[in-house]
Amino acid sequence: MFGFKTIALRDLLALAIALAAMTARDVTAAETAAPSIAIHFTFDRPIDASMAPFFLAAKDGGFSTERLNVSFNSVAGSAEALARVAKGDSELALVDINELIRFRDKDDAAPVKGVFVLFNRAPYAIVARRSRGIHLLPDLDGKTVGVADSDLSMRLWPALAQQNGIDTTHVKFHKMSAAVREPILSAGQVDAVAGFSYLSGVNLRDRGVPGADLVVLRYADYGCEAYGFAVVANPAFATAKPDAVKGFVRALIAGINATVKEPARAAGEAASRIDDGDRDLELERLRTVLVDNVLTDEVKRNGLGGIDPARMDRSIDQIAQDFKFRKRPTAGEIFDGEFLPPVARRLIN
Repeated sequence: MFGFKTIALRDLLALAIALAAMTARDVTAAETAAPSIAIHFTFDRPIDASMAPFFLAAKDGGFSTERLNVSFNSVAGSAEALARVAKGDSELALVDINELIRFRDKDDAAPVKGVFVLFNRAPYAIVARRSRGIHLLPDLDGKTVGVADSDLSMRLWPALAQQNGIDTTHVKFHKMSAAVREPILSAGQVDAVAGFSYLSGVNLRDRGVPGADLVVLRYADYGCEAYGFAVVANPAFATAKPDAVKGFVRALIAGINATVKEPARAAGEAASRIDDGDRDLELERLRTVLVDNVLTDEVKRNGLGGIDPARMDRSIDQIAQDFKFRKRPTAGEIFDGEFLPPVARRLIN
């Protein structure tokens, strides 16, 4: 009897091993049938904490779950990032959507579109010193503002000035390189600087300028309706592999939710990808971005990633005050919402 039980147990063990081997072969076959899709993703500027959701999506396995093999690189500006996407050198990129609007007006421009808006409000701002008598936007009358070469915020300055009754001839702009923008303001050589709120404002405090002496004049607080940074897609890739784009968006949304829940971890992940990155500095930057640009009232109502077509049209009208369109684009020519999940899956948890 004992021998019979031993034989039976051996038979059961052999069967279990065989079943496990068959299951392993099935999993391997499934993986072979659905290989990962490579996505070369381009950032349009050096890494900072605002990009943390992408890095958490990668670290937490969001991209791999969607069977995507995502690699990151950075270039010098939205124009270069758009050129890479248009040529197919990058499948996706993060760019200033207002630069995309201007790009689409070029001769033979590829029909690149936004598929996910990360910054619901553009980060354009003028950062000034209260000690120079600047508290509100109209206080710039008679002042000198430092402006870096190719500063995107200046593209919408004419519309902002007109909306707020500011005579642009009464504001002097001092051109400089981006590398000396904050040092020149901290040294008192200009009264204010133009740039991004979460970069210049945080950098100046880090340089020792008292926070009480700084005022951040956000364009969005003075009537600018522009959206900010958005993920754009190569049109051929989006057409051939729409599920890959949808999967990327889903993973990014998970990354944003993780960033909101664990900002310190997110800032640390971003800082680890920056030479001599400072986690505390990036955490301050990230918290500024989340409040000012990502988690807006519109996003809380309508979910992450989308646009309001009427608002987009109004922002295009604002761009037109300083840009002569050959053919003014519509919101539908700039943004494609078909890759977004339903609103319920885009609400911040």
